[in-house]
Amino acid sequence: MSVIERGYGDDIYDYTNDLYCRNWLHEAWLPLDEHIVQLWTPRIKALDAQYKAVTVHDDGQALDQFHRLPGPDLWWWRRHPRILTGDLGRSLRSAGADPDTA
Repeated sequence: MSVIERGYGDDIYDYTNDLYCRNWLHEAWLPLDEHIVQLWTPRIKALDAQYKAVTVHDDGQALDQFHRLPGPDLWWWRRHPRILTGDLGRSLRSAGADPDTA
């Protein structure tokens, strides 16, 4: 998370690849037994809250210029880093991303 907090310097393809990791967690969560879900839910919620704190919701408008967005239940695809740096920042700005939008 600290990478996004400091400014994600990799490119748009690395960022979308990282988002797919969160997709995997979302999909893997469904078949887990109740005990595991109860055990890990607080940690996942805390990490999601951290991600939300260092990103901006734009309903995926900027990212959609580079990658087709998945369904609306995958909310992390509709956010981008608040600090736009490096290749990702240039790409998202070119697509209209505004880091000051909250």
